[in-house]
Amino acid sequence: MPPNTEPTGADIFETLRQELRRGTLILAVLAHLRVERYGYSLRQALAEVGLEIDEGALYPMLRRLEGQGLLTSEWREEDKRKKRFYRLSPDGVAVLARLSAEWRAMNDTLQNLI
Repeated sequence: MPPNTEPTGADIFETLRQELRRGTLILAVLAHLRVERYGYSLRQALAEVGLEIDEGALYPMLRRLEGQGLLTSEWREEDKRKKRFYRLSPDGVAVLARLSAEWRAMNDTLQNLI
């Protein structure tokens, strides 16, 4: 008998949870990069507010956001180690403002539905 290939309720929930989390993490990363940070310090800051993110997800996201013109970065030496510091670009500031407004509007709507 072939193994059950139908997704379970738990599988569907996990997939939807990851999709929801991915979008909110982008907003959180942009918001945290109003202040210049390097990757590890960004991970720590996100973890402090309850948003854990793996390095394997964070660094590709940072590169993608930089490629989209939303972040700028520069290499600097700190504590005798080279670190890449990221911060919002002017376009990133504008996009963050618009995404934040969109988030608040969606949150208000969802609060009325849930």
